[in-house]
Amino acid sequence: QVQLVESGGGLVQAGGSLRLSCAASRSIDSFNFMGWYRQAPGKQRELLASFTGTGTTTYRDSVKGRFTISRDNAKNAVYLQMNNLEPEDTAVYYCAARIAVVLLWGQGTQVTVSS
Repeated sequence: QVQLVESGGGLVQAGGSLRLSCAASRSIDSFNFMGWYRQAPGKQRELLASFTGTGTTTYRDSVKGRFTISRDNAKNAVYLQMNNLEPEDTAVYYCAARIAVVLLWGQGTQVTVSS
């Protein structure tokens, strides 16, 4: 069974930075999609940043220029560098990966940005 484990969340002041990590239990080359999502209380889960197996990287408009997704194939890990954080970024952040048509989720990590 494939596992995705997020880490790196926490409490940060507005304007600060955090780096989230997602460790996969298998080679990330086996995934045709990997991405970072978030879900704030009372809101739908939204896709923030992703890359496909062909190397295409996409970002949600609201995080462009502030968030950067990256990967380390040797460590089977994906990262989300978040800079200039805003209180509106407060949410649970999830890592997701797709094998064929099955989308797998991590357990999530809380990010809280204080004003």
